Amino acid sequence: MSTLIQAPVKRNRRWHFAFLAIYCSRALLSLVVNKATKKKVNGRSVSYVALHIAPDAGHFGIDQTSLSQLVKEENVQKLEDYGGVKGVVAALRSDVKKGIRGDDEDIFNRKKSFGSNIYEKPYTKSFFRFQLEAMKDPLVILLILCAALSLGFGIKKNGLKGGWINGGSIFLTISLVTTACSASNCWANRQFNMLSNSNHNVGVNVVRNGWCQKIPIDDLLVGEVVSLRTGGKVPADGLLLEENCSLQVDKSNLVDCTDQVNLASTHNRFLHSGSMVIKGSARMLVTAVGMNTTWAEILTKKWKDSQKSTPLQTQLNKMAAVIGKVGLEEERNFWGKPKFGVISDIVGIIATSVAIASGAFVDGLPLAVAIMLAYSMKSIINNHAFVRNRSACEAIASANTIVTKLDQMTVVKIWLGQEFIEQEASSLVVPAVIELLQQAIGLSISQSPSKGSSFFWAPTEKAIISWATQEIRMDVKEVKNGCNILYTEAFDQMKRYGWLCTNMKSDNTMHIHLKGTSKAVLSRCSHYYDTAGRVIKIDHIAREKMKQAIQAMESDELRCVAFAHKQIYAEPPYECGVFQEPFKEKIMILLGFVGVKDPCKPGFRKAVEEFQQAGVNIKIVTRDSTSTARAIATECGILRPDQNIEGEVVEGLGFQNYTHEEKMTRVDKIRVMARATAHQRLLMVEYLQKKDHVVAVVGDASEDSAALRKADVGISMGSQATDAAKESSDIVIPNDDFISVVHVLKWGRTMFNHLQTFTQFQITVSITSLVIDLVTAVSAQKPPSINIVATISSGEIPFAALQLLWVKLVMGTLAALALTLGQPAKKFMRRPVKKDFLITNIMWRNILSQSMYHIAVLLILQFRGKAIFGVDDQVKDTLIFNTFVLCQIFNKFNARELKKNNIFKRIHRSKLFVSIVGLVIVLQVVMVEFLKRFAGTERLNWVQWDASIVLAAISWPLACCVKLIPVPNKPFLSYLK
Repeated sequence: MSTLIQAPVKRNRRWHFAFLAIYCSRALLSLVVNKATKKKVNGRSVSYVALHIAPDAGHFGIDQTSLSQLVKEENVQKLEDYGGVKGVVAALRSDVKKGIRGDDEDIFNRKKSFGSNIYEKPYTKSFFRFQLEAMKDPLVILLILCAALSLGFGIKKNGLKGGWINGGSIFLTISLVTTACSASNCWANRQFNMLSNSNHNVGVNVVRNGWCQKIPIDDLLVGEVVSLRTGGKVPADGLLLEENCSLQVDKSNLVDCTDQVNLASTHNRFLHSGSMVIKGSARMLVTAVGMNTTWAEILTKKWKDSQKSTPLQTQLNKMAAVIGKVGLEEERNFWGKPKFGVISDIVGIIATSVAIASGAFVDGLPLAVAIMLAYSMKSIINNHAFVRNRSACEAIASANTIVTKLDQMTVVKIWLGQEFIEQEASSLVVPAVIELLQQAIGLSISQSPSKGSSFFWAPTEKAIISWATQEIRMDVKEVKNGCNILYTEAFDQMKRYGWLCTNMKSDNTMHIHLKGTSKAVLSRCSHYYDTAGRVIKIDHIAREKMKQAIQAMESDELRCVAFAHKQIYAEPPYECGVFQEPFKEKIMILLGFVGVKDPCKPGFRKAVEEFQQAGVNIKIVTRDSTSTARAIATECGILRPDQNIEGEVVEGLGFQNYTHEEKMTRVDKIRVMARATAHQRLLMVEYLQKKDHVVAVVGDASEDSAALRKADVGISMGSQATDAAKESSDIVIPNDDFISVVHVLKWGRTMFNHLQTFTQFQITVSITSLVIDLVTAVSAQKPPSINIVATISSGEIPFAALQLLWVKLVMGTLAALALTLGQPAKKFMRRPVKKDFLITNIMWRNILSQSMYHIAVLLILQFRGKAIFGVDDQVKDTLIFNTFVLCQIFNKFNARELKKNNIFKRIHRSKLFVSIVGLVIVLQVVMVEFLKRFAGTERLNWVQWDASIVLAAISWPLACCVKLIPVPNKPFLSYLK
């Protein structure tokens, strides 16, 4: 009995089991009785109350299913049934102030009952899966069918010894081609998977056993008490612990539209993982982690979406399909509906179909995009940036406008009393005023610093903290330990200030601290402290002098931040879930102003120059006054000192009040938007996009999230970037150097240029192959013979099946590797990229000229080759095949430069290109000279080899001459419409 008294938990378990036994017995008896009387049981008996006994609750008073449904459904009534938030805290054996115990046993039990904060990752495709997908290609299926029939009829006709060669060589070549394509796709996919997992090292501030500590987000458990702050991410599903807090969260990551919820005004206590804290700070109780959270459902969908093609891949897939359909349609029109009685004729028809379609399909383009995206993403990460959305690598190449702000700041001026003081002269100020300044600065910090952890302060706040720590010896931890914060309201963009109410532990007095812009705070003050600590009334003369000081700071390009203080003797009024401001009248006492400079570092000015040379416009959107913003923009090179700024420097409110027509007319000209809010910045981005600009937005604060999401490319930048900004961006740059954005743009344009060179090359090959196949097939006037591997006689398809697959490999995988992988160069930065214009008029000029030359040469060889060289059909077909491949090898060099004639410039740096070209040449020699039986070729003499090389090399001087021909600005395809 004493044991039961000392262990109430065990006693409760026995009562629990007793109740469960009675419940099960009555349920079983009811079922037996109903079965005997053949009555259907429709529900539970009304003679007792049914309770939900959670089978997996374990050591806790509530199970995971109930917790998950409680938050996901935001069921207020169910929360009240559990006894409110305090009831859930008790059921989870946690404590509002101390958190969970956090010992090994407690952690084990919580993981066992509620799981870990780990998300199940999608299955990674294996090489075998890519091989199967490659085998599903329509052309590959046709070739396999063709090879199987050829193998069967070949063995029947010529016996096993010689009959297997034709079909067997096709099978061998199919396996080589599909293996090469599968290996490339598998490598690209694994690069994407590796890079997507490279930025999950996030810490969370929790309370365990009464101690504040930072733990990895993966170690977060149900029942934890977590500290939330402005700019942070809600790490799990949970319940808000404080009622008297001003917390605003953004749920746009969870829903399609922007949904910002003020939890204080709505009395909403439910928090969902994936939401971003836009304003305020508070504590939450974790109720679900990992795959049991709301974010898990969103993440699963995102993982599925990440497997989809990017916009450029989709565009190229459509192009490949359209060109392929042209080839198949032409082949169908030529053959009509054949009615052959001999199966061997059908095999020949299939061979011709494959030949024509192989020339038409440009399936190497999507493969090239996949390879380039993976390579570019990895290279960008090597340059200290993280790519969260791979389509951003495409979009950044087309960016012609960048909207940003400058946030690297230092304190350079201090105003106390009625004068500016030197930074080193703070010892002349009485300790009482210094202590109030320490409280005003230290208590308004969103997080306290600790060893081994980093906190994301806003740039202005960071500069002030640095000054206060060094000059007035502020200790944030000591300041916060000396008082209890009763209420805090974060900086409000409309009011231009934030405030907090504290209770001092030393004398139990209450104080109000106000921090904000100088004009907003000064308008709330009736007195000020002088350096001796005296409280002096602000008369008209003193107020005018302060206004002049503010104006002087602004003219010196400084951001002016003010601090004020007031001791109160009663708590502020509490209405509608929030404390009401007690200083609507001028009751505050001014502590002083701090002037923060936003210097333009040399790196920023250099980046601006490079962007301007690349044809990219830089627009600054800032909270600063017009004069400050203009001075900074001039210093950074965005504006010239003697420039007429009419229409180029505007205020955010002025732009917002423009009519729709005025916004559309003036948005292009604007270079600087001063005194702008986050909404006005978003408005600017929207109107730039309406004018067909490709906009990249650079931001680091929570308020930048909407603009980062709306932009074509969102870039969060800086070591102080908030989680909200990172989650809303496509590219994350962890450093503060603006030149990193230049590197990202350079990689994007390099990738786009490489894709253009490969596209020009492959379309040239496809057009040439398609026309040759169609012309020779039409001139044949009979279906091809059964021997689809041997070269086909005059008037039939000139390429054998193995040769077609070799051409497919040369112009596909190997060409993609040779032409798409390379380091960025400055020349690409000076080539503006137009959105949705992959193939330019210059490319069409090069494609058509080279295609026409190749077609002319190959048709001459096809119909006059025997007479010119005095050879038989087999040698002639080998000569055609050899010349065709060599033409494409020489054309690879032409593709390296779309405009200029020096196609060999810096070729010694393109080691991969040279290696692949060398490999193709060696394999071509082997195929022509040594693979007669497999490839259907005949050995060529030196004269024939020289003829092939000379005919192919003529494409070099031809390309130089063609590049002198001017092209119109109007897109070539628009003439066809």
